[in-house]
Amino acid sequence: MNDRYDAGYGDGPYELVGYDEYGQPVYQQASAQRPAQAQQVPGTQQPAYDPYAQQQGYGYDPYATSGQQPGSSYGSGQQPPAYDPYGSRAPYDPYATGTQDATGYDPYGQAASSGQQPRVAEQTAHIPQQAGPAKDTRPPHGNGHTPDAPEYGNASDAPEYGGASGEPDYHTEQFAFVEDPDGDSEDVIDWLKFTENRTERREEARRRARGRLIALVVVLALVAAGGVGYLWFAGKLPGLSSSDGGNGTATPVAAQKRDVLVVHLHNTGKGGTSTALLVDNTTSKQGTTVLLPNSLALTGDDGSTTTLAKSVDGDGTSGTRDQLDTVLGTSIQGTWRLDTPYLQNLVDLVGNIELDTDTDVPDPDTKKKGTAPLVHKGQSQTLSGKMAVAYATYRATGESQNAQLQRFGQVMQGVLRKMSSDPSSATITVQTLAQILDPPLTDKDLGAFLAKLADLAKSGHYKTALLPVRSDGTLSAQTSDSVVKDILGGTAKSPSAGSAVRVSVQNATGVKDDTEKARVVLLNGGFTFLEGGGASGTEATSKVIYADAADKANASEVAKTLGLPAGSVTKGNVSSGADVSVILGGDYKPSSS
Repeated sequence: MNDRYDAGYGDGPYELVGYDEYGQPVYQQASAQRPAQAQQVPGTQQPAYDPYAQQQGYGYDPYATSGQQPGSSYGSGQQPPAYDPYGSRAPYDPYATGTQDATGYDPYGQAASSGQQPRVAEQTAHIPQQAGPAKDTRPPHGNGHTPDAPEYGNASDAPEYGGASGEPDYHTEQFAFVEDPDGDSEDVIDWLKFTENRTERREEARRRARGRLIALVVVLALVAAGGVGYLWFAGKLPGLSSSDGGNGTATPVAAQKRDVLVVHLHNTGKGGTSTALLVDNTTSKQGTTVLLPNSLALTGDDGSTTTLAKSVDGDGTSGTRDQLDTVLGTSIQGTWRLDTPYLQNLVDLVGNIELDTDTDVPDPDTKKKGTAPLVHKGQSQTLSGKMAVAYATYRATGESQNAQLQRFGQVMQGVLRKMSSDPSSATITVQTLAQILDPPLTDKDLGAFLAKLADLAKSGHYKTALLPVRSDGTLSAQTSDSVVKDILGGTAKSPSAGSAVRVSVQNATGVKDDTEKARVVLLNGGFTFLEGGGASGTEATSKVIYADAADKANASEVAKTLGLPAGSVTKGNVSSGADVSVILGGDYKPSSS
């Protein structure tokens, strides 16, 4: 390695003589006296390298107080003095309280007390500059810490030392740049923060708006899906409803589950019965009261044709239920015999009912004419138990049984609206009636069933329908579609018309209503009624005519059913298509049923 280095400073090249404690190279100008300077004094030990020593020619002492330049030599025969880091003088103590030698070591290049400014060796021009930050090479204080005094580029910026103690006299204005912030810098920072915060707020607002929009879209999608699902379940979607125009569901009508109970209202005062089916369609959540006319033709256990009224009076509840299942193609779970006194108690227990009555109903217990009616015609009429029974069984002169059945249906629906929807409470109401039910129906089963129908009636999912029956008691195709198929989910299987005796009735009494009364009586007796029209005049006596001797017994049975004497039966010509013809005369006294 070449120890000579021409740094381009001074008159000649410089030679590397070592490194200081920070690893920086130390150079000196090459001369002939270097060997003599490098000699060690006999009997002495070479001191360790001290960066603060005042060496002559062996490195740069930034705090040297001598004016000797590097490269100078001593006189002939003179040896360099032993290395003294303090230059044979007492070290300068900046914290000393006594008088300090003016030539003592001062790390800031100032005399301690004399006020004379010592020379500072300006030898940095002869040393190659090293890259990197300046390093603090000042000696430590007496406490072992490097003084934190700032460095000053000019002598005027140096702190003044005052007092005999030699303490530096600092002024607060010298450190104003530390305490006083730059106003312009703070403004720029504040503006950047404001701009950044406003941008972040805008982005946050956009994110929140997007989040709300997404949530709204999700909610609308769920609501739409729920609405479509409900319409699908209720069968109200186009193309999925049944033939009744909106009461069906996507489930086939025949596959829908129904609970059916038959109710027979027995009028214990005037006689006669009224029959209805209570239907709970658990699939479509629809309740219905189906009113059954007494003239409905049924097939008896022996295969003969009978009517609903005759079956209820003679065949018992179980026989009638089976016959209705056969004709309507349904499945009835139980029979509820409801006598008029129990109906009166039931209405009183639920707290009266409200109906839109279609006629005035007189008090059946008052025979005096001109008295006020028990039930008034009008809307939202409040009926007690007695009034409800009178209205449900009332049939005015000239009215068909269907009008009375409609009133019975109104009363039943009014009771259901006031009945509790809780099965336990409804069961208690049934038990309070203290009526004996026909097996297999129990108080608990009836209470639970009425509670479900009550819930449907209160929510508006309840209706009343009349089963249309032809004059001969059979069911028409329209009946099969509108009621039997859609409401009951069954198939009509009426007995053939040829299995019953066909009776043609001609009215010669002069009272138009007698034809309808005779029709009801004949249908209830198991006969097929044929309309014979009105007579040209009136007749004093009635006639029952048969054409074939085989029909004589049937003619006698018809006379007995109508309440005519046996002498009214005679052989003669009968109407076309009839087995027996009847001409009603003045002696005909129609029954009240």
